[in-house]
Amino acid sequence: MTNKRHELEIATLGGGCFWCVEAVYLELAGVEQVRSGYAGGTVADPTYEQVCTGSTGHAEVVQVSFDPAGTTYRDILEVFFAIHDPTTLDRQGGDVGSQYRSVIFTHSPEQKATAEKLMTEITVAGRWADPLVTEITPFTAFYQAEAQHQDYYGRNGGQPYCRMVIAPKLAKFRRDYAESLRT
Repeated sequence: MTNKRHELEIATLGGGCFWCVEAVYLELAGVEQVRSGYAGGTVADPTYEQVCTGSTGHAEVVQVSFDPAGTTYRDILEVFFAIHDPTTLDRQGGDVGSQYRSVIFTHSPEQKATAEKLMTEITVAGRWADPLVTEITPFTAFYQAEAQHQDYYGRNGGQPYCRMVIAPKLAKFRRDYAESLRT
């Protein structure tokens, strides 16, 4: 029996603070790598400080590399819509500004179609009381965030933001997606 490795696919998603989103995807089965960074803006290679001003147009995002034999793009998006509020424009909880917007950067026409279909299904099912404001936009560039932002929760889990914001989100994900956790 041979173990055939599939070509990895990429999903680029903004759902508020990238530290929160990264922590969840690092635990999802089929995910090979998660990198925090910036996408969707006008400044090449921005810094965290620049993005935090909201003036670059970038969103804080994660770039998720995954094996489609272990998880699907739709699965990635299902988790995305479960771990943040896709109905709040330019904010997630106490994080306010366009850099915290809900956005899906699509890498192919198939990803765009999958995202649009899932958003329609979520709307029809009434999963959220308010309308979805998640942007779907073609991917253009990803700029990896500075080293201190990579695996932030894993390295700083005891900090107040991690305990009060990330830990509850991660606990909810672990409860709701127990069968999809990395073993």
